[in-house]
Amino acid sequence: MLLAHSSRAEKEIPAQSYAEHVGKVVELAAWNTRRIADCSHDGRLLALAVRIAAEFHDLGKLDPKNQAALAIGRGGRLPVNHVDAGVAHLLKDSPYLASQLAAILVFSHHRGLPDIDEHRTRDAGLPFRDIESDETGFRVKDHTDRQLMDYMRNHESVITGLEQSTYSDGKRHSGLSVLLRLALSCLVDADHSDTSRHYGEATFFDNPKLEPAARLARLDEYVAALSTDDKAEPERRRLREDVYLACRDANQERESLLACDSPVGSGKTTAVMAHMLNVAAQRDLRRIFVILPYTNIIDQSVRVYRKALVMPGESPDQVVAAHHHRAEFESLAARHMTYLWNSPIVVTTAVQFFETLAACATGALRKLHQVVGSAIFVDEAHAALPAHLWPIAWKWLQALKNDWNCHFILGSGSLNRFWELPEFVVSRPNVPDLVHAQVREESLTREATRVTYRSRPEPMDLMVLNSWLSRLPGPRLLIVNTVQSAAVIARHLAGWEKRDDWQSDHPQVEHLSTALAPTHRAVTLDRVIERLKNKDDRDWTLVATSCVEAGVDFSFRTGIRERSSLNSLLQIAGRVNRGNEYESADVWDIQLVHDSWLRPHPTFEHSSTVLGELFNEGHVGVSFCTEALRREIRRSQLRKAELLKAERGCNFPKVAELFRVIDSPTTVTTVVDRTLKEKISLGERVSNKQLQDGSVQIYGTRIGEWGVREVDHLPGLFAWELGYDPFLGYMAGVLPLVDGGAMGYVI
Repeated sequence: MLLAHSSRAEKEIPAQSYAEHVGKVVELAAWNTRRIADCSHDGRLLALAVRIAAEFHDLGKLDPKNQAALAIGRGGRLPVNHVDAGVAHLLKDSPYLASQLAAILVFSHHRGLPDIDEHRTRDAGLPFRDIESDETGFRVKDHTDRQLMDYMRNHESVITGLEQSTYSDGKRHSGLSVLLRLALSCLVDADHSDTSRHYGEATFFDNPKLEPAARLARLDEYVAALSTDDKAEPERRRLREDVYLACRDANQERESLLACDSPVGSGKTTAVMAHMLNVAAQRDLRRIFVILPYTNIIDQSVRVYRKALVMPGESPDQVVAAHHHRAEFESLAARHMTYLWNSPIVVTTAVQFFETLAACATGALRKLHQVVGSAIFVDEAHAALPAHLWPIAWKWLQALKNDWNCHFILGSGSLNRFWELPEFVVSRPNVPDLVHAQVREESLTREATRVTYRSRPEPMDLMVLNSWLSRLPGPRLLIVNTVQSAAVIARHLAGWEKRDDWQSDHPQVEHLSTALAPTHRAVTLDRVIERLKNKDDRDWTLVATSCVEAGVDFSFRTGIRERSSLNSLLQIAGRVNRGNEYESADVWDIQLVHDSWLRPHPTFEHSSTVLGELFNEGHVGVSFCTEALRREIRRSQLRKAELLKAERGCNFPKVAELFRVIDSPTTVTTVVDRTLKEKISLGERVSNKQLQDGSVQIYGTRIGEWGVREVDHLPGLFAWELGYDPFLGYMAGVLPLVDGGAMGYVI
């Protein structure tokens, strides 16, 4: 029997035949491309290229040396690069565009998308072939060329009954880069899914359908009940109702890219969802995405959507999926834990969404094809991306809208209308407002009197900050720029110098950042919301990072923001005096004295300078958002140009390297939950949801310094060995190291 995968004797799993694997991958690839093929001519071309690639992606496994290795089943790499054979076969039909694209897909299905231009200009005109020689002079290309006819005879002897490929030419309408990413996504998902299925590691469930009309009716009932119970002042309640109806009943024949700059407290979460469900019903869309800037907002939004949209008998987790942080694995042993966007409603972060659009690696791209034919709400769009990334992201959104049947809404209480700036686009596009002018103007007028923006120009160290905070009316929300700074300040406010049990008794401070696993962030967020309801509990401070800057439904008396950008300052204002419950409220811009404990964040170098300029000019407010962005993008023109050049040249690794929503080292998924670590160490099955809830993201550059270890049998997954607690998260283990470095160790 010709083999595709070895047996696993320890689990009593037999080897998988080549015929079975290829047949299943072709079947699953066809399923992945079925809806995509109907979107446009590009969709039909994509489906054909993926179909061809699926049939020949493992052709080189038929080499006798590879078959011998698969039969023994020792693991590791095959002796002969099995990818080269499929590429060689498909490039024989190179005049046909579909086969050219299929050759690139086969070449990329393990290593990820390459620099296309580099391969086109290689020596001897051999793009995507393995022309490297080892120390013995063995060159895979020469070996493949000699054996190719034998591979094909064996292939045709066992691959029967498949629909014949039609090697027809085609013309591309959209950019090659988007098409290739989507195509590789379809192929890799099919390949990984069947391999995981064979080894008993895949989790398959019958995905609930979107059923937009039925869910819209359920949402209407939910919003009507909320309105009945709403204790807000009549004018604000009426405003929410107006915004909901305006979004829900917006003309469906309008543009597929709309703006919604409805301010805080106007019910944007449910109103835009109503609009998307209505659009989905009219246009037969298959999925809805809600893109949020920070992980903490996900839990709050997901709770609302699960209450409002899940129908009787359905599993809330399967209907509304919460994707907090990266869980992308390429190793065979860990693929089953990769987070996939296969639910009808997906709530994820801007980091996950946009970095997936920019990705070249197979683990990241595997879920991308689910985006086609979706309604996508980029909430708090002002905070979704750094300024220099928006020009290329705008091109991707336009391609998805024009060629892949996607519908977009860009929302924010302080929306940057970047598409109106010549720095972003040559010709100004038409981006209509979802909420009509009268409702928008009324809501923005009410917004102008809610808070006062103030700035403290003198930088403060930890002691001065503590003293100054104590004089501000509470409850107070302090947002700083780094996870370490937040933990240091929270620990200090908890009085850690004065007692040993500060972790269990900290009534004057709460702490929220991505140092906490999602399960503990959710607990803290619930406690914060309950404390805000207690009118007798005022003298306390929530110390946080930007993860609670936008979209979280709570209201503080005073807001304080370490200087970062105008939009960040405006967004924290949305967490202050949210319902006009105070006669007056201040939002402070502050600067910190940076040292070993309080760390700066390089991402905000340009935007913080711009904010300082705007304070000096007296130009701080919603109306200056676009001007602030214009100044920021002009300070980063070089990075913008480098990205656009790499994308035009289909240099996929370079785009993935440069397109970083958070300008910091690559992170790795690290398990912090003790019970979860024990299950993993014992080889027990762990779902991707369990992994998300019990893990954090750690900078890859800190692995050695912090003693983070890779899980032996799950490459790409790491385990946390230092201290961790539900108050400071993994910073409970890191801060003692920082203290030692700053103050010196006593030996």
